[in-house]
Amino acid sequence: MLALGLKDVQIGLIVTIGLVLQIGSSLIGGVVTDKLGRRKTTFIFDTISWSIPCLIWAFAQNFTFFLIAAVVNSLWRMTMTSWTCLLVEDADPAFLVDIYSWIYISGLISAFFAPVAGVLIGAFSLVPTMRALFLVAFVLMTIKFIILYRFSTETQRGLIRMKESVNQSLFALVGEYRGVLGQLVRTPQTLYTIGIMLIISTCSTITNTFWAILVTRKIMIPAQDIVVYTFIRSALMLVFFFVIVPRIRNLPFRNPMLVGFSGFLLSQVILVLVPQKSYLLLLASTFLEALSMAAINPQVDRMLVLTVDEKERARIMALIYVVVILFTSPFGWIGGILSEMNRVFPFVLNICLYAIGGVLVFLAARYSNRKNRAMETRPEPGMLSG
Repeated sequence: MLALGLKDVQIGLIVTIGLVLQIGSSLIGGVVTDKLGRRKTTFIFDTISWSIPCLIWAFAQNFTFFLIAAVVNSLWRMTMTSWTCLLVEDADPAFLVDIYSWIYISGLISAFFAPVAGVLIGAFSLVPTMRALFLVAFVLMTIKFIILYRFSTETQRGLIRMKESVNQSLFALVGEYRGVLGQLVRTPQTLYTIGIMLIISTCSTITNTFWAILVTRKIMIPAQDIVVYTFIRSALMLVFFFVIVPRIRNLPFRNPMLVGFSGFLLSQVILVLVPQKSYLLLLASTFLEALSMAAINPQVDRMLVLTVDEKERARIMALIYVVVILFTSPFGWIGGILSEMNRVFPFVLNICLYAIGGVLVFLAARYSNRKNRAMETRPEPGMLSG
């Protein structure tokens, strides 16, 4: 986008518009998932929200192209609900951390191709290389969607919800969100999880949008060298998933997540202090970020699945994603304004948010411990008390 003449504020505006539209797609994603089933919803809207935008990005010329791509791409939030349900609903809860770890590992393996992109950028320049990569993405992602649909099966809960909603319209199903919202508000554990997700989502939005701008325009690292850090981050996370995650998978969430948020915070402090051409300090920031992501992400996913009523998982998770997007969406635009003022300001905001995230983890752990103690002291059925 920068190479095609877009300004920081325009980039931030595109991110914000995409996030705002994701609110609607996430909201109806829950009912569409129940109506069509987890498997079919994932196939249809994965194809629309990723294959088509990849083609638009491949031929993009200006702001309008990127805006249209963001609008179409916003439908991916519908598959966030359906794909998650497809992944976990028939799974043993004891293996949720392992399942999510392998999902992250599978994604990280793709980063080993990142150095190829760096070589291509060095040889053919940024824009032609990115156009070619988006065409490759169009082909590979479309094949992936077909394979997933062909070899997956509908979950038991999905079959039940399809049967229950067969005679209900989408409008009627959306109207039932009021009861689901009340259930969500009355569940403190889920509310703490949503708060933590908000922090992570907002910081990820800022980092994904403005990290490359900071690195190339302020720290003055050449564009072709950025992919090296992408590769290193993914390689480190891959190692951490095999070495660290198995040792913390059964621990209470508090300590791993507090360590993770502390690492995130420190990584951002280093990032805003990195002088020009300092490859080593940028590597230190990348190292801490990778460690923190490996410690936090599977724990958050497990918290979300365990605190949501399985009978209403699709609609509750859709509402959760709506809330997360609703509060995250302004930060693309806010980050653009901050970046126009000073390239480091978006990451100063990240520092403040990660500090708040650590506080939320502490409060969530204290509530969980208090609830567990209350359950332990509750009298057995039939016992006299008082």
